[in-house]
Amino acid sequence: MASWLKNAQFYGALLRTSLKAVTALRGSFLLSMAFMVLNNLSFFVFWWVLFARVGNLRGWRLSDVELLFGMIAASFGLMQALAGGVVHLSRVIDEGELDPLLTQPKPTLLYTVSSRSQASGFGDLLSGIGFLFVSGHLTWSSAPRVLLCLLASAVTFLGSGIVYFSLAFWLRNTRTLSRQLYEVLITFSLYPEPLFGGVLKLLLFTLLPAGSVGYLPVRVIRDASFWDAALLCAGAAGFLLLAARVFESGLRRYSSGSRFGVFG
Repeated sequence: MASWLKNAQFYGALLRTSLKAVTALRGSFLLSMAFMVLNNLSFFVFWWVLFARVGNLRGWRLSDVELLFGMIAASFGLMQALAGGVVHLSRVIDEGELDPLLTQPKPTLLYTVSSRSQASGFGDLLSGIGFLFVSGHLTWSSAPRVLLCLLASAVTFLGSGIVYFSLAFWLRNTRTLSRQLYEVLITFSLYPEPLFGGVLKLLLFTLLPAGSVGYLPVRVIRDASFWDAALLCAGAAGFLLLAARVFESGLRRYSSGSRFGVFG
């Protein structure tokens, strides 16, 4: 218990430092946020036009897609804001930047993913919360379920990112591949669940956990299903544990980049 408390305190200190760094240039920070909000709004125009013509899509209405889109944007933004270093993990491994981190007494993975905060993540978070409000599914009674789903989805995004970007331990120059895998996950998670079936649906709950970051949270919020909520939490914890195991396994294969650095 003491080690968990110390790691939590360490994470809090890292987070404060990364938030100060990302907001230091206030103009750039606000511009990045604004562009991400506009990007998300422009992407959703397609769904507004589509549902204005068809009304519903295999049982899904516009409010359901707004809920899905809001959940994905808000949870991914939350992950980017609190653990944005995950998207730089491949570069850190390739360029030997783990060397100074390995000498630190704190967990290397925690240090790596928590050392950065992405300004665009705050734009995703802001637009996602906006979509959740517009969908009509965010109410006082549903707020605890929404918060639980946001946290579980963000943890799944984090775990998936660690797995994808840790490929650099085994394959060199995987930054492009890892980013593409991450983008494919996000892309599939933004489409209604009834569009997929069979083997593809199985993949969307395993290799590309779009089901865990989007479909299950939507079910939990809409239907208040205890079993779906339990499955969602178990899946998030499982992905995070898998990610930690993959990273630790890769770390045993890591070759030093002969980089000298000092971390305070």
